[in-house]
Amino acid sequence: MHNRILSTICLLLLVGILCIVQNTAVYAAERETTGIERELTGTTDERTNIREPGASDSADELKELNIDNTVTITYDDGNGNINGALRILITLTLIAIAPMLIIMLTSFTRIIIVLHFTRNALNTQTAPPNQVIIGLALFLTFFIMGPTINQIREEAIEPFDRGELTQQEAFDTAMKPIREFMYGQTQTKDAQMFMEISGAEWTGDLADIPNAVLIPSFVVSELRTAFIIGFLIYIPFIVIDMVVASALMSMGMMMLPPTTISMPFKILLFVLADGWNLIIGNVVRTFY
Repeated sequence: MHNRILSTICLLLLVGILCIVQNTAVYAAERETTGIERELTGTTDERTNIREPGASDSADELKELNIDNTVTITYDDGNGNINGALRILITLTLIAIAPMLIIMLTSFTRIIIVLHFTRNALNTQTAPPNQVIIGLALFLTFFIMGPTINQIREEAIEPFDRGELTQQEAFDTAMKPIREFMYGQTQTKDAQMFMEISGAEWTGDLADIPNAVLIPSFVVSELRTAFIIGFLIYIPFIVIDMVVASALMSMGMMMLPPTTISMPFKILLFVLADGWNLIIGNVVRTFY
């Protein structure tokens, strides 16, 4: 009985498979006879694919192709301009590496380190929070780099948009103000050290320093300057810690943490001296 049931099921499955195969063959034959009109929308003149990719024989015919979802680079008599889709891709790539460029090529590094030293010297732990410190450092960076950014826009970006400069010329023109800013903040011994490591000779001129040497030299100089400023910020607060610790020792309160008592006095001194005005104002003036 079970064998008959299994045989019947297998027979039905075989018949179904044959029917499906037969229908598919008929559909393919019908498609060959009727063409692809039943699978595509619109008329022949309205479709996106005017002709197959690669069917053009010249640059003019290539421009006439209207194939969507493609990215092409067209060189017209050595002009080398890229199309809009690839330009968008390059723009998104620059946006992705923008944080690194802001940190390494601007005044952001010195400012953020000085602000962190200030918070640690006050011993306030998370006041002001990291978001406030980073935001303040960014706005101060835009303030300091404002003339450089305006020069880049006027001399490189706007002429490039008008077609007066090629891409390489626009890049070289945009790097000149940035190189001048970094060179003005870079110490000679740092640049000399990296030039010696690279095995190149340096005459002391900015034009002789490649970007691969100027950028790390600038970063090292910024770190040195920021730590020097941080040391100067720590001195008055260390004096308060020593005075409070001595007073607690003389009163026999050895179990009471000196930092707990000294923190209100640090904040009071910072407020009375208008500390934020002094620190931020002097840090900004170091770039001028």
